[in-house]
Amino acid sequence: MTTVRVAPPAAGLRGTLVVPGDKSIAHRALLLGALAEGTTTVTGVPGGGDVRSTLGAVRALGATVEERDGTVRIEGRGLALGADARLDCGNSGTTMRLGAGLVAGASATVTLDGDASLRRRPMERVAAPLRAMGAAVETTAGHAPLTVRGGGLGAVDWTLPVASAQVKSAILLAALRARGTTRVREPLPTRDHSERLLAHLGARIACTPEAVSLEGGHALRGGRVALPGDVSSAAFLVVAALLVPGSELRLTDVGVNPTRTGALAILRRMGAPIEVAGTHDVAGEPRAELRARSARLHGTTVTPAEVPAAIDELPILCVAAAYAHGETIVEGAGELRVKESDRIAALEQLRLLGVDVRTTAEGLVIRGSGGRRLGGARVDSHGDHRIAMAFAVAGLVADGGVEVADAGSADVSFPGFFMRLAELGATVEQG
Repeated sequence: MTTVRVAPPAAGLRGTLVVPGDKSIAHRALLLGALAEGTTTVTGVPGGGDVRSTLGAVRALGATVEERDGTVRIEGRGLALGADARLDCGNSGTTMRLGAGLVAGASATVTLDGDASLRRRPMERVAAPLRAMGAAVETTAGHAPLTVRGGGLGAVDWTLPVASAQVKSAILLAALRARGTTRVREPLPTRDHSERLLAHLGARIACTPEAVSLEGGHALRGGRVALPGDVSSAAFLVVAALLVPGSELRLTDVGVNPTRTGALAILRRMGAPIEVAGTHDVAGEPRAELRARSARLHGTTVTPAEVPAAIDELPILCVAAAYAHGETIVEGAGELRVKESDRIAALEQLRLLGVDVRTTAEGLVIRGSGGRRLGGARVDSHGDHRIAMAFAVAGLVADGGVEVADAGSADVSFPGFFMRLAELGATVEQG
C-alpha cells in the first residue's frame, strides 16, 4: 500500500499540462468498437486500471485488440459479438454495467465479477431493464457477481428511477441487438457520451429532451475516435491552482461536453476565474483549453439538479469548499454513498484537517476555513481514486501537508497524478 505526502509548495503552481484521455468515453469507444463492423481506432486511451478492465472484457468476448502508445485498434465482430466468458471488471462499475448491456443481446452466458469494492455497488438497477428486454440476469443479492444469459431481446420504453448514465448506456448497448425501437427516459440529464458515440458510428439514434430512442438490428460502422482529456481528472488540477496563491495553470485539449462541466459552473459560482478557450468538436465531442489561476472562493449550494453533471468531481469540490469563505451545502448526492467507496463518509476525514463538516444521508455541509491553512493529517483513500486525489490537493494548503494512505488508487483514472503535481511545483513525497 503506497502512502504519499503532499505539502504546500514554495510558490504558486504554474505550467501547461495534458491530462489523461477521458475514461468515460474510452470505455464506451472500446465496447462499441467491439460491437461494430470493421476497424475502430481509439487514440489518447488512458492507461488506468478501469480501462484495462474494459480492454480485457472486449478481448474475452471475441474482438481483436491491438495496443500501441495510447492507441487501440479494435477489429469488431459486429452484432455477432459474444462468447461464453467470465469477465473480471476489477474496480470498474462502468465495465460491469455497460458490459452487462453489451452481452445481453449475445447468444452466450457471461458472468461479470470484480473486486471487493465493486461487489458492494448496486447492480439491480441495470439488471431490471435488461430482464424487461428478455435477457436472463442473475445478481448476487443485488450485487456482483452477476450472470447474463443473453439473446432474443425486444425493445422497451424505460424510465430510469435514478439518473444514471451507466444504466442508460447499458440499455442502449442492449438495444442495438433488440427488435424494435428502445426508448430511455431519465429524471435528470446525465452525460451523453454514449449517444454521441453511437451517432458517430452510425447508429439509428434520436435524442430529445424527453427521451433517447434507438432502433435495433442495425450494425455500427468502425471509425476513428480521438479522446479528449478527461475533464474529471482536470478538475483536481484546476482546484489545486485555485487554492494555491500565485498559481496559473493551462490544461490543453480537455473535453468540455456540457453534460460533464457542472463542476466548472459550480466553481465559477464560487468565484473561480476559469476560462474555456478554443472550443472545437472532434468525433462528436467538444474540447478546449482550460485556464485557471488562484482566487478567493466563497461557499455555495449544490442542488440535486446539478449533481449528475458534477458527480465525479464532488470530492474535489468539497476540498475547494473546505478552503473557501463561508458555508457550502451539497444536496441530493446520495449516489456518492455507492461509488468506489462511500464518498460522503470518506469526506468526513476533512475533520482531521480541522474543517467543520456535517454529513447527511444525501450530502454534506462544509464551513470553509476562509482561506486559512488547513491542518496536517493522515487520511485513508479507502481504495478510491477520487478520494485519494482530493485529499492530495487538500495537502497543498495544509500545514505540514496531508499523508494519503493507498494513494496508488489514483492510478485508476489518473496515472501519474502525483508526478504531475510535482511537475507543477508541489511538494510530493512517497512513503
